[in-house]
Amino acid sequence: MRRQSDSRFAVWRRQRPFIGGILVAVGGIEMFFSGQLDLGNLQIQLGIEGLQATIIPIMLLLLGILAIMMPAHHVFYGVIALAIALYALVGVNLGGFLIGTILSCVGGVLVSAWMTLEARERAKTQKAAAGESE
Repeated sequence: MRRQSDSRFAVWRRQRPFIGGILVAVGGIEMFFSGQLDLGNLQIQLGIEGLQATIIPIMLLLLGILAIMMPAHHVFYGVIALAIALYALVGVNLGGFLIGTILSCVGGVLVSAWMTLEARERAKTQKAAAGESE
């Protein structure tokens, strides 16, 4: 019984940019908590009254979830996540002390570069055909 549920999840996971979406979401969560730091009387927040420190991480979390749930638009979500993660260097405590930006940038690239199983098969056949013609 356990084997069947594992295989269903594995099939579901392979049909979407799962790892990239998770990285984008985790980067957003890390940025959110780094932007809400309160060290005694010292609060570390940059941007317009800390609004960017809340909105940017929420957008990254949402983009990561959307990339996983709606893989048909993965290129759009990946490019937007990459742009927002790079902007977070300025807007959210150096992008979550660089950790959140790095996670979100890598996730955005993985989401954008993800290919469906059919596209992978087409690429393999095209590569094989190009190899035979040489």
